Amino acid sequence: MHIPDGFLSTPVWAALDAAAVVSVGSLARRTQREIEDCRIPALGVMGAFVFAAQMINFPVGLGTSGHLLGSALLVVTLGPAAASIVMAAILVIQALIFQDGGILALGANVFNMAVAGVLAAYLPYRIWSAGRMRNFAIFAGGALAVLVGAALAVGELLASGIRMGPGILGISCGLFAVNAVLEGSITVAVVRSLEAMRPDWVRAPDSSGRLVLGSLAAAAVLLAVVGVLFASADPDGLQRLAERAGIAERAKNLFTTPMTDYQLGGVRSEWARKAVAGLAGVAAITLLTLGLSKALARRGRA
Repeated sequence: MHIPDGFLSTPVWAALDAAAVVSVGSLARRTQREIEDCRIPALGVMGAFVFAAQMINFPVGLGTSGHLLGSALLVVTLGPAAASIVMAAILVIQALIFQDGGILALGANVFNMAVAGVLAAYLPYRIWSAGRMRNFAIFAGGALAVLVGAALAVGELLASGIRMGPGILGISCGLFAVNAVLEGSITVAVVRSLEAMRPDWVRAPDSSGRLVLGSLAAAAVLLAVVGVLFASADPDGLQRLAERAGIAERAKNLFTTPMTDYQLGGVRSEWARKAVAGLAGVAAITLLTLGLSKALARRGRA
């Protein structure tokens, strides 16, 4: 659901850039009031894991793929404010290093996924997570985050003057719905696996807490190095929608990077191109989220 540059009109992307800056700034201030030193490693590891998971596209039907968004997973493990900061950091790295999502459209992507998507994931979890409906709350949060992000992206395209017929919209909505169901199911499975090892692992400084962090870090590396071998090459839902709407050729990059499209240029082996880029992304996200969380923690204490 990463919108590239060239799809949104100037008034739309400019307004969303401003909204994203204000929203993320407010969430950063809330994070600095809430963050604890013992939680800082979890922000770095969860950022790396979600970034790596987003690299693995899976088929959702009709020659279209999807991937884990991770908003609900971040909400459940880190809380909504920290989840937004981590997701925003992921989107910045994806746009600047891998050209996944536009630079001018970065505000739209941050607002759709790191602000509205995280809020959508948090609402069901806040309402139902305390009782027997906890698994449903996590599932609903994951599914709703995808649906809200997709609906906003489509709405922004329509507001930019892009015409889409009922048939195109209907097929796209169906594919987004499949992606949403898979998102919710994967999120529940990951959360249950983590909590089976240690329910309070985010704040646990002991060996069992470190074991969960180490397992997540290892999973992120495996996804980046091995998972890319099995990732679907089909376009994702938004790319397929753009093709059907006849606007795919509008996508443009304001500059080029050595790791465009998650592949390191100048390397012969396709697997090596993807694996090295994936590892670089995992490292970049980890360093950025750790740096941000430490800075916010220091400001909160001050």
